[in-house]
Amino acid sequence: MESIGRCLTINRLAYYDPLTQLPNRRLMMDRLRQAMAASQRNDSYGALLFIDMDNFKELNETQGHDAGDKLLVNVGNRLMSCVRTGDTVARMGGDEFVVMLANLVDTDVDLVPRAESVAEKVLFMLNQPYLIDGREYLCTASIGITLFHGEQQSTEELLKHTDLALYQAKNSGRATLRFFDASMQQALEARTQLKTDLRCALQEAQFQLYFQPQMDASGRCVGAEVLLRWQHPLRGLIQPNDFIPFAEECGLIALIDYWVLGEACQQLSAWSTQDPFAGVRLAVNISASAFMRASFVEDVLAIIKARGCDPRQIKLELTETSLVHNINEAIGKMNRLKSAGIKFSLDDFGTGYSSLSYLRQLPIQQLKIDRAFVRNVTTESGDAVIVRTMVGMAQNLGLDVIAEGVETEAQLSLLKSYGCPGYQGYLFSKPLNLEGFVCWVNDAQQQH
Repeated sequence: MESIGRCLTINRLAYYDPLTQLPNRRLMMDRLRQAMAASQRNDSYGALLFIDMDNFKELNETQGHDAGDKLLVNVGNRLMSCVRTGDTVARMGGDEFVVMLANLVDTDVDLVPRAESVAEKVLFMLNQPYLIDGREYLCTASIGITLFHGEQQSTEELLKHTDLALYQAKNSGRATLRFFDASMQQALEARTQLKTDLRCALQEAQFQLYFQPQMDASGRCVGAEVLLRWQHPLRGLIQPNDFIPFAEECGLIALIDYWVLGEACQQLSAWSTQDPFAGVRLAVNISASAFMRASFVEDVLAIIKARGCDPRQIKLELTETSLVHNINEAIGKMNRLKSAGIKFSLDDFGTGYSSLSYLRQLPIQQLKIDRAFVRNVTTESGDAVIVRTMVGMAQNLGLDVIAEGVETEAQLSLLKSYGCPGYQGYLFSKPLNLEGFVCWVNDAQQQH
């Protein structure tokens, strides 16, 4: 009896996850091979669901691994409640689970709706709040789905397909589901090539700085926002919306931020003795990825020192989302850079958290009203109220304000009536390359 018990223990350790008591990857793969073989014999269809918890890492980091383990056990129990007796729920590792729906239907007519119905049930169950140690916690899930019929593909190919579908679900905003199709593979290969190209762009100086003037109420150019363009050797000039989100996702954005900052500082240094550029202030966008680096302050100060520019001419534009995760650490970093003369602007104000409780604490000098509000300020009364309120609030807090996306004289006139002191947009100039910006500033000075 003792040897039988030992064999059972060894068997469970080999084929089951010790935390959730669900089948592990090894047993899952074995059952999938059996299901595919049965599907071949019976001419039936099945589905594979790859499930990943969207913000599980956040729970582990804030509440500890014990809380994370309890959530995973809950996830396993909820998954088991969603499936039939003959289906398999497995934990593949970490916060990843797989549900195999064997012998789902006998024809392909209802296959996708049936698989989708089960997946939506799973999604609904997993997206409900979890009670962990007396506290509610919301941890949504994303699901990638692939279908199988017989043994046309290998088990590894099926898992790869579900992984691609899962990636598509996460890329679509998370807390959702996506089916695999061949275009996903093509998109993945294109993204892999894009990442390689981005690394080459950094190494081979394919990026170019563009400058969009920032104006005061008198119509004088007081600075510019530094924007980035990519001069690809084959694809030509690529706009930031076509590569910046991917650079953020693949972990290259911080290196790109540092490159832009270095080039902006270099340009300020070159302008230091040239009228009318000697007093121009350049605003540089900083991503959350770069700002949250432990060495961010030292990196920025080193870049400025190496280029020999006046730090008082540098304004770093930060979004609200880069500041709210650890407000005390953010304030500490900003204060250190502020003491060196660097200014801060809160970008896209009004589109994020906009909490006055932390806004009062941040050592910022400027609020930047997002173009989404400026666009309809003359046509939508709600947007007009929001903009007027933002300007008034900033003034009461002793902050400068700049409105971006100003495109019409009517918008400018209304913003001026609200007391907004700064503007940026196509009404004044589109983003210009270095040569174009220099010409524009010189022309503007002669006309002013």
